[in-house]
Amino acid sequence: VFAMAYFEQLKESQDAWEVCAEALAKGIYNDDHVKFFCFQVLEHQIKFRHAGLSAVQQQLIRETLMKWLQCQLMNTQPEKPFIRNKAAQVFALTFIMEYLTLWPKFFFDILSLVGLNPHGVDIYLRTLMAIDAEVVDRDILHSPETRRNTLIKDTMREQCIPNLVESWFQILQTYQQSHPELTCQCLEVVGAYVSWIDLNLIANDRFVNLLLSQMSVEELREEACDCLYEIINKGMDPVDKTKLVESLCQVLQSVGFFNVEQEEDVDFLAKFSRLVNGMGQSLVLSWTKLAKTGNVKATAETLQAMEAKVPLLLQLLVHEDDDISANIIGFCYEYLHVLKQLPQLTDQQKTNIEAIMLAVMKKLTYDDEYNFENEGEDEAMFVEYRKQLKMLLDRLAQVSPELLLEAVRRVFTNTMQNWQTAPFMEVEVAIRLLYMLGEALPASHGAHFSGDTAKASALQDMMRTLVSCGVSSYQHTSVALEFFETVVRYDKFFIVEPQHIPSVLMAFLDQRGLRHNSPKVRSRVAYLFSRFIKTLHKHMNAFIEDILTRIQDLLELAPPENGFPALLTSDDQLFMFETAGVLIVNGESPVERKQAMMRGLLTPLMDAFRLLLAKLPQETEEERQAALADCLSHAVGFASRTSKAFSNKQTVKQCGCTEVYRDCLQTFLPALSCPVQRGVLRSSVRSFLHRMIICLEEEVLPFVPAASEHMLKDCEAKDLQEFIPLITFYPNDQLIFMPLVLAIFEVLARPAEDNDQAAALEKQMLRRSYFSFIQTVTGSGMNEVMANQGAENIERVVFTIIQGAVDFPDPIAQKTCFIILSKLVELWGGKDGMVGFPDFIYKHIVPACFLAPLKPTFDLSDAQTVLFDCCIFYRHCRSFLQQEYLPSLQVSPEISQVRSARKLIKPANIFTHYAFFQRAKL
Repeated sequence: VFAMAYFEQLKESQDAWEVCAEALAKGIYNDDHVKFFCFQVLEHQIKFRHAGLSAVQQQLIRETLMKWLQCQLMNTQPEKPFIRNKAAQVFALTFIMEYLTLWPKFFFDILSLVGLNPHGVDIYLRTLMAIDAEVVDRDILHSPETRRNTLIKDTMREQCIPNLVESWFQILQTYQQSHPELTCQCLEVVGAYVSWIDLNLIANDRFVNLLLSQMSVEELREEACDCLYEIINKGMDPVDKTKLVESLCQVLQSVGFFNVEQEEDVDFLAKFSRLVNGMGQSLVLSWTKLAKTGNVKATAETLQAMEAKVPLLLQLLVHEDDDISANIIGFCYEYLHVLKQLPQLTDQQKTNIEAIMLAVMKKLTYDDEYNFENEGEDEAMFVEYRKQLKMLLDRLAQVSPELLLEAVRRVFTNTMQNWQTAPFMEVEVAIRLLYMLGEALPASHGAHFSGDTAKASALQDMMRTLVSCGVSSYQHTSVALEFFETVVRYDKFFIVEPQHIPSVLMAFLDQRGLRHNSPKVRSRVAYLFSRFIKTLHKHMNAFIEDILTRIQDLLELAPPENGFPALLTSDDQLFMFETAGVLIVNGESPVERKQAMMRGLLTPLMDAFRLLLAKLPQETEEERQAALADCLSHAVGFASRTSKAFSNKQTVKQCGCTEVYRDCLQTFLPALSCPVQRGVLRSSVRSFLHRMIICLEEEVLPFVPAASEHMLKDCEAKDLQEFIPLITFYPNDQLIFMPLVLAIFEVLARPAEDNDQAAALEKQMLRRSYFSFIQTVTGSGMNEVMANQGAENIERVVFTIIQGAVDFPDPIAQKTCFIILSKLVELWGGKDGMVGFPDFIYKHIVPACFLAPLKPTFDLSDAQTVLFDCCIFYRHCRSFLQQEYLPSLQVSPEISQVRSARKLIKPANIFTHYAFFQRAKL
């Protein structure tokens, strides 16, 4: 720690850097960390203080660097990599600062010094990469220095790039046998610089032949691949690009690189696949450009060159290593896009499409090592790779939907005929392909079984096979999941062929689905079953009672003391309760039967709730309290979820279920006064009350005052914020209005720590919710709720609105407050308005309009919406003063004071107000 503090002092010191410079130049210290910190001090000086240095000091920096470099040439052992990297950064920074002015011979000086000394060449190459990072690298933002960087590159092109390229050639040639690591570094430099230098310097026989020869050297070929990739990616004329790609391909093919199956080094093949992908995408880009120019011959030649790469593409795409396969997907995708644009496909192109389809189908298949029970990083990578393959499948569907449909049908049918003996991965991928057709061949609102008869017939045949061949019994989680996913994706099939519904229902309900031995399958099936029932509820009438009986144990509230793991989690059970609700509500049973079934569903929840609620206050252990509270919360949530089944056509009242939900309310509301675990219980009951307000409407009214009384006791800002929207449904209940307002006042008045930002934000949000609530009351024809609260309470509320408009620097709240004040002037300011309110307007509300924009916290430049509301409010006041207030005082209009007042309250646009308040603030 002391050393770090000391070096920080050295950085800030005006002249201590010179001590560090001397230490580096003379090699005074042997400790690596000291050397590193000396470079850091020097780096800080160059980066932040270079302009303030004298010419002598700047010269000292140059000399220091060159002396240090000279020392490297003589050392038997190189410095540690982290020191060499830091040195390269300092060299690069000095270059950026001085190349255009003080050190134009930067590269000449370095090359003259290092020659072909391996230690020196290493620093030279690292410096070039550091310069690339500072000046060129597109992945690093350089916006302020863009002009400077452009100037550096232009000057380098003019003065030194040919010399640099020559030095690279010499390094590559000299060290490919003796120092492969230096050769790899140099290849990386060439790849980095080729994007912005003259390509002819690199893309010539001498240089390319050297690179191609290095493709055959085991230690160099991966870097050589990357270097060739960068050369291929260089922007150039499309005809020239095609020629370059073709010449490279001919050489690579002649040397045997296209014989992928004979290559065992997967790391190299991944790089080679990337190179082929780059070449293929370059040909696609050339073809696109040439097609637009109308150059028929060159376009045809480029397409021919592209098609010639397809056999190699297929070898790489179908390779067992997914990284190698993934690297070629870009070219494959773009090649298919080219085929999509052609007016007609040749037989060879159709063969290519089928071959790509088969490759995609094969690569979609899981391997033996995939861990379904404990998915880790490898599994996540395969899932991502599958998504890329899906994009290819979707593109195949766009190019030739008929071919894709036929290919999938062939694979699917063959696999389903032998599913009992086929490995799980083949069965899963066959069903997966059928599933993927749903997106690859889209249909409006999932109507796959109408319209295009060929497609509908094929999909119908496959779905019929899926649900009748018995594959739902296959004992593997991936097959089970894919079966149910596909059944639900094509749920409209069962509208066309409803005779298959009973067998699929049994699959959902037995050990294949909801009672499967895998929790993952059970959980997903709970959700899919709810979707299946929602879509096909009209076809479920004959099965309702049987389904409810079979899932009865899955609808039980699992008590925390049970100790046995439940088949479904509480989240999964939510879907089950919703499903049960949908079956009951949408069935064709008489109202009495629906009522009985809903009561049968909800009564066990209410009974369990009462027992658990009685236990909760007696528990002393907090962990046990929390478990009981969660269980109570689940019970309320389950009851609430059943109500999602109701709609405008099937209301609670029409189904005869009003009474049972009122009973639920009666059961759940006492939880609000429970002295422990208040947050969890209040939140769940509040949500249920909200649902009931939507479902039961006026039937809920008798429960609201009691609920409010409990919820407003000892509450926090967040509780109130969540409670206000609920009350907004019934703001005309005069018994609730003032208790709610007083609770809000009490919470807002609570002291908080100055630096507690979370508490400040909660108060701000509560304040906004309060103002929105008052706006709802005043703006929805229910202003009597306020009017009947008594003069003292009204005055108190209106003063909070004025305070919100003037004192709080919150434009959103201010806007709301001005809207409220405008409405109150309109409602209560006239002859028939509230007694005494006109005086109140003149004394308190009108001044607020002028005080708010004059406050130091009021940002005029950022408050145009608030000023706009001020303008509207001024107009209300103008109307009120001219027509009501001034005449009531029997003041003569000729009096200058009145004329001034009228002048003051003339309508004005926002810019006039803006200018007025700007002047007033000065």
